[in-house]
Amino acid sequence: MRTVTGRTDHVVVIGAGLAGLSATLHLLGAGRGVTLLEQDERPGGRVGQRTSDGYTVDTGASVLTMPELLDEAFAAVGETLAGNLTLTRLDPAYRAHFADGSTIAVHTDAAAMEAEIHEKAGAREADGYRRLRAWLTELYAAQKDHFIGGNFDSPLDLVRPELGKLLALGGFGRLGPRVGRFLHDERVRRLFSFQALYAGLDPMRAIGAYGVISYMDTVGGVYYPAGGMGRIAETMAEAAGRAGADVRFKTDAAWLERVNSRVRAVRTRTGERIECDAVVLATELSSAYRLLGAKPRRLLPLRYSPSAVVVHGHTATTWPQLDHHTIFFGAAWEKTFSELIREGALMSDPSLLVTRPTATDPALAPDGRQLVSVLAPAPNLVRGRIDWARVGPAYRDELLGTLAARGVTGFDREFEVTEVVTPADWAARGLAAGTPFSLAHTFAQTGPFRPRNMPLGLENAVLAGCGTTPGVGIPPVVISGRLAAARVTGV
Repeated sequence: MRTVTGRTDHVVVIGAGLAGLSATLHLLGAGRGVTLLEQDERPGGRVGQRTSDGYTVDTGASVLTMPELLDEAFAAVGETLAGNLTLTRLDPAYRAHFADGSTIAVHTDAAAMEAEIHEKAGAREADGYRRLRAWLTELYAAQKDHFIGGNFDSPLDLVRPELGKLLALGGFGRLGPRVGRFLHDERVRRLFSFQALYAGLDPMRAIGAYGVISYMDTVGGVYYPAGGMGRIAETMAEAAGRAGADVRFKTDAAWLERVNSRVRAVRTRTGERIECDAVVLATELSSAYRLLGAKPRRLLPLRYSPSAVVVHGHTATTWPQLDHHTIFFGAAWEKTFSELIREGALMSDPSLLVTRPTATDPALAPDGRQLVSVLAPAPNLVRGRIDWARVGPAYRDELLGTLAARGVTGFDREFEVTEVVTPADWAARGLAAGTPFSLAHTFAQTGPFRPRNMPLGLENAVLAGCGTTPGVGIPPVVISGRLAAARVTGV
């Protein structure tokens, strides 16, 4: 494994999202001094939080899986996840409503999910679920240590004994058809394949290896932290401070001072010079390359995931159709992915994720109020040339009306909208292509083919975050921080 050369006593980490915080904790645990810089006034990045008028709103990711990876980061500085966060395992993890009026709850307990599928889809589907769950578990076991949890220096690093296992499991076939070998009911197939969209992919075209995302959701379990998703980053930052890190908020890195192939210092917008032996850039990928004054060396251009429109708000009404996470599937399926990914068009028959965190933590809102967020996948700004300033308000109203028409009666009247976030807004926040989901996990952007976390031509600069290895989502970015730290420490 290629590592930073020379001294690594003091490391500057830029970006206090989960990747930067994970890197910071692992570096501190390995005995390095760390200065952590964050341009915002609080940590979190894509897993952020906003507090206003008694409401605590998750502004980014809302699905937490694989919390043991967070425990690993806390353990690096002698602490525990349980000592910092109180997690509730969600049951059901999701509840799905379909266009035919049926509903299926997604339980991560095997017996409960088998019983649910048996009741809603029959004995054959329940048997298929048992076999699918075993396949997903094997798929995760084959990938977790080396393909997800390891650094790559070249494609040759793929050649390991686990590669044969992954091939035998169908990891390089197509996810949709593979799931179809186990399940025949289209509704149930959707529940175990829609997660490919998290990676920016159509389930029918994603490689089977990305079934690991379904594993994380439907086997590993979905959790929610008391106080909201933003508490994850806050407690990690607090632990880093207790372990000796110099954590600085509202401090924007402007440029890197380089001598030949080494970064010698980080310069802030206010002119401060912070010397360093190494730097970890846990920022948006485009921001990292801007600071480095470099571009990724690639034969193919970077391809970004679809984006999302998110409508935040609150209400005094509690609808029985809304769990913590509720999916409303439209009748269209393959057409939806074609519209989002290939045509750059809005969904003609929307599938929506509705999140009601007050179902689990009522303290996030004033008494008698419910927090609700509605997420609609949308084309990114490269693929979809949509005038969001004009379309955004009308699309907001369409989404609320869609939910009202699908059984959430009165939602369009009784839901008080506080914020609408469109791809244009994501872009204004510095996210490339106007998407919070970064680079799509195409084969050409997977594993050793994803932008490297140790750019060529630089001796002491390392990347972390969803744009580099291993990829998008809370578990991968937490891993990316550990992998970045390993590039510095050699451990």
